[in-house]
This record gives sequence, C-alpha cells and structure tokens, in this order.
Amino acid sequence: PSDVFVTGVLDGVRMVFLPRHGRGHRLLPSEVPYRANIYGLKKLGVEHIISVSAVGSMQEEIMPGHIVLPDQFFDRTQGKRASTFFGAGVVAHVQFADPVCAGLSKVLGDAARQVGAFVHQGGTYVCIEGPNFSTRAESMIFRSWGVDVIGMTNLPEARLAREAQIAYASIAMATDYDCWHD
Repeated sequence: PSDVFVTGVLDGVRMVFLPRHGRGHRLLPSEVPYRANIYGLKKLGVEHIISVSAVGSMQEEIMPGHIVLPDQFFDRTQGKRASTFFGAGVVAHVQFADPVCAGLSKVLGDAARQVGAFVHQGGTYVCIEGPNFSTRAESMIFRSWGVDVIGMTNLPEARLAREAQIAYASIAMATDYDCWHD
C-alpha cells in the first residue's frame, strides 16, 4: 500500500486512515498502488471509504473552498493504472453505472452542511492522468462536456472499491478553477 494503515477509534467507531500519496505526498497519481490500498482496507474489514481530494472546479458556481460530492466519474487516464482486481484468467463484469454510494454521500453532505460548508451534492469528476494539469484546450473541452470538477485519483479507487464490495464516496474540495478561468 501507499503507506502504513493508521487505525483507531473515534466515538466508538473503528477507523482506518491511509494517505493515498504516501506520507509526505511522495507518489504521483499514476504511482499510487490503488489495488494494494483497497485490498488492504478490505482485509482490515473496512466497509465504507470516504475519499478526500483537492480538485479543480470546472464550473463558475463551484467556487474555490466549495465541497463537491461527485456521483459520476469520467476516465481520461491513459491506461497506466491498474483499475481492476480481475484478469489473468479471472473474468468478472461489475456494474458501475452508479459508482458512488448514495447513502454515504448523503451522510457526508449533511455533515458538511452542519458545519457550514457550501456543498454541491452530486456532479461529474473527470479523472486525468497527471501529474501535469490540463492544457487550456483540454480544460475548455471538459467544460463543454459538462464535467463539474477535475482530479487525478478518485476513479481507480471507486472502481476497485466497487469490485471489493466496499461503499465509496468522495469529498472533493475545489481549490481553484483549473486553467479555463483566469
């Protein structure tokens, strides 16, 4: 996995934390061992994954500092990431039309609003390869497709979590407007 799993109990609930980029943010998005991370969480008995990410906003109304709880993903990675536990003679087809656990996402939205965060419930997260950000032309095309935020990590996690039968939701904080906005 990316790092050592940190385990503990908060208000009687057992929790596990794993920095996906490793301690010190040392792994590029394409270097994150997504399969090992999700497999390790599964082996530890994790039933829900709350992914926390910094993203670029692709929409004017999603301002820096706003929280987006994406419910859809669009893949623009370049196939460098292992995104399935299947293969090598093991074949399965997994439904992925609705990649996010709606119930978990609602709980996250309610909690964020309770502490005063501005929350966009739902939206599309376009996942790019990284580590480079988009060109201006790419950013404009993504906007024309109607995506809401752009990031580099959530899609492989969501796919693998689904295969591992772990509920998945993402808290994406907009840190900027990507390069489409001056």
